[in-house]
Amino acid sequence: MNLFNGVSRRPRRLLLAAGLMLGLPVLPLQAQDLLIRNANVHTASTQGSLPHHDVLVRDGRITAIGSGLAAPAGASVVEAEGLPLTPALFGGITEIGIEEVSGESETNDSAVSLANQQPMRPEFDVTLAYNPDSVLVPVARVGGIGFTLLGATTGGSFVAGQGGVMRLDGGSDPIGSRVLFIRLGAKAAELSGNSRAAQWMLLQQMVDEARGRMPADSPHALLTAAGRRTLAAFLDGRGRIMFEVNRAADISQLLRWAAREKVSIAIAGGAEAWRVAPQLAAAKVPVFVDGLADLPSNFDQIGATLENAARLDAAGVAVSFSQFSDASHNARKIRQHAGNAVAHGLPWEKGLAALTRVPAQALGVEDLIGSIAVGRQADLVLWSGDPLDVINSARQMWLGGRAIPMRSRQTELRDRYLQSPRPRDQGGLPPAYRP
Repeated sequence: MNLFNGVSRRPRRLLLAAGLMLGLPVLPLQAQDLLIRNANVHTASTQGSLPHHDVLVRDGRITAIGSGLAAPAGASVVEAEGLPLTPALFGGITEIGIEEVSGESETNDSAVSLANQQPMRPEFDVTLAYNPDSVLVPVARVGGIGFTLLGATTGGSFVAGQGGVMRLDGGSDPIGSRVLFIRLGAKAAELSGNSRAAQWMLLQQMVDEARGRMPADSPHALLTAAGRRTLAAFLDGRGRIMFEVNRAADISQLLRWAAREKVSIAIAGGAEAWRVAPQLAAAKVPVFVDGLADLPSNFDQIGATLENAARLDAAGVAVSFSQFSDASHNARKIRQHAGNAVAHGLPWEKGLAALTRVPAQALGVEDLIGSIAVGRQADLVLWSGDPLDVINSARQMWLGGRAIPMRSRQTELRDRYLQSPRPRDQGGLPPAYRP
């Protein structure tokens, strides 16, 4: 529905300006036919990089990639002048849209913490709380971020709950299957009787309940009826289970458990994953690493190294990136993680794929996003230079072929406070009162 039907031109501009000042994701309402001409097209696919190529977009999808493409009548034409064009980037595992102010609990919806002795709640789904009008959405888009994995975090249980892939296009529904988040290791020990060994005991009991190997009415049951149904679906392969785990020994234990239960898993963190890289490659388990983890922040990360991503990739592991500290407010820093990994041995093309195609494949949405290919959603970013070098920035983003306003609450504040002070006789403050 066109929100501006019957609205005069000036009020429409005022509404747009008001939305931008509030940091709201005000988007063009219809995808216009688009021709991006003479770009260095990094497809993040088997086609690799295509210098001096054009990309044609119709009805929100890529319809042609080549040289000398003709623009359809009425299409918008962008002269890229050889600048890099990539798929919209993956922002990592974040709480964008379910967290607004980190220190204000009423704005955070990523964790469930019910009464003491609560059963585990895998049925908890954070995507139901997603707010597409969050001020963090345009902040991320200005940094070239077009999609993220919305993650559940641990509250009263080391089984955090479900999340899903969100395109930051103003829509409120996730794409693809849900992802179940479980935390293992030292950080979750206090939620499992102060022992990581108890995590496996409790996890196995939940599996037995979900698979009907334990009476549902047992007084010692950990799962509700909804929880049993939810976990059973993941055990049957209808969604991936994401384990946040870092220690090599814990990862080895996890791989044995996943093989025994025939479960589709992924790893988040994986500070010591490089130590078991061949086993991860054989099991085809993708790993979302912290590209800046180079020192042990706890005893689960003694083997942390900046070469983690490069060593995993060399062994044949599918590698992506995620931040594990303030990721929602700083999603743009994900490029630094990839660039840092490239500086420490990861091939450049693999670094870009780690922010585009690899997470899309790992999360089951590769048919929609993650690469520049005919038939894909036109989620694209034109950069001022190498996107893995933080000195460069996103010039323009398109999501579903729609040009995204490259403004956010942060850019509005920047522009406001970069203005020269007004003289006092024009309403400005005297110098003594200026910060």
